[in-house]
Amino acid sequence: MPSLHLFRPLRRGLVVPLVAVLLAFTGLIAFSGTSHAASQGPCDIYAAGGTPCVAAHSTTRALFASYNGSLYQVERASDSALLNIGVLSAGGVANAAAQDSFCAGTTCTITRVYDQTGNSGNTLVYQGPGGTGGADSAATATTEALTVGGQKAYALYINPGNSYWANGSGVPTGSSPEGEYMVTSGTHVNNGCCFDYGNTETDHKADGNGAMDAINFGTSCWFGGCSGTGPWVQADLEDGLFPGGSTAWNTNQVSETSHFVTAMLKNNGTTQMALQGANAQSGSLTKLYSGSLPSGYNPMHKQGAIILGSGGDCCQTNHNDSAGTFYEGAMVKGYPTDATDAAVQANIAAAGYTTGTTPFAPGARISLQATTSCCTGDYIRHDDSDTKVVISPVDSSSSATVKADSTWIVRAGLANSTCVSFESANDPGQYLRHSNFQLYLNANDNTSLFAQDATFCPQTGQNGQGYSFQSVNYPDKYLRHFNYTVYTASDGGSNTWDSTTSWADDTSWLTASPWS
Repeated sequence: MPSLHLFRPLRRGLVVPLVAVLLAFTGLIAFSGTSHAASQGPCDIYAAGGTPCVAAHSTTRALFASYNGSLYQVERASDSALLNIGVLSAGGVANAAAQDSFCAGTTCTITRVYDQTGNSGNTLVYQGPGGTGGADSAATATTEALTVGGQKAYALYINPGNSYWANGSGVPTGSSPEGEYMVTSGTHVNNGCCFDYGNTETDHKADGNGAMDAINFGTSCWFGGCSGTGPWVQADLEDGLFPGGSTAWNTNQVSETSHFVTAMLKNNGTTQMALQGANAQSGSLTKLYSGSLPSGYNPMHKQGAIILGSGGDCCQTNHNDSAGTFYEGAMVKGYPTDATDAAVQANIAAAGYTTGTTPFAPGARISLQATTSCCTGDYIRHDDSDTKVVISPVDSSSSATVKADSTWIVRAGLANSTCVSFESANDPGQYLRHSNFQLYLNANDNTSLFAQDATFCPQTGQNGQGYSFQSVNYPDKYLRHFNYTVYTASDGGSNTWDSTTSWADDTSWLTASPWS
């Protein structure tokens, strides 16, 4: 017998492969095993090609087969404590479990990204108070979880107002040749100036043509005339983002829209440069440009500092408007051969970057669909006339408002980053949370209680379909619809919504494509 679903009018008007489901679940749990060390990392390949790394940064993995040190540092908001995050084994993947444990119940930011060449002068520090003295802040440490070689890791997920800088040591200067690459994302970009990684000014100022030599990735069309919508791999050489060897649009440019993107720039400092891009999960590099330096940039005047996440002059007085994701990158001395570049791309593809937390990758937009036979066309939505959370029918003919009310942005769990919280797509800063076991849409007040009330841990659906969402602070209770209202409910109990009738169906939800 189905559970009682009385009509309550609102006051406002595919088969998934099993392997994909399993992959989605594994991404939600911190791996407790050890990673297998790589036989070679990108920097081993560059060294073998005669162009050794002078700086190497990553939040996801070691870039040398022998590297066994720290990748990055996190700071805990609750007490300002710091923790260095290393690798699971030499040459392996980041120890995400250490971060999860350290940051549980609070938020963390990434304050440093260490240089794996061992040069402390090339450690990237956020450009803000306690950092390099700029005006930017540190990025949140848990915004995007992913897997690398089957192991959980975290990206450096940069939003406007986040950036990193190092004064630089041993980095090519003047007209010395240099190569660099980064693995970034084609799904988190904007046209703000300027999501860069590479060589920049030591004084945080725009010092004219050739003072920078950095990879830029975004949708900015600096000189106009662009074809397509991007994002593109371009060169920030100061006073312009170059798609090729001039201010005219390079017709060989390609929009790099895959989730993981390899971006490469090399510049011999006097006569030529090259730009390359690829899907970082598979395939070979595309030569986007190889030819002369732009007029006025021969020779180069590089200063040898390192920038990540902004332009060279952004963070003393100007606002940094760029957004982007950084997984790994390196800078090398010399002009790498095409064969070396190809080998580095092959190594990146073999590393196994995947969005392993899908459909619950932080930042993902989803809708949650009921599985009970009465209500398979109903979705969790917030009722704009009050703060209650309900289920109601949504289809292609529904209004834009109803569709938006039924769309949620996945966030790393506010109380447990291995779980999830759901932020409203059309009411930023407001989350699904339970109070007296009923679900409401409330603004995050940054209290510990709110964080717990708004955090849910996905598990296999109680009826074998989709997912069930366990309350983090009431582990015997799960999100359940009852009389078209959403509660946290146990399988039997003193509340009417704890009814055992249809409990398994009412607590099982399908993750659907977002309505908005």
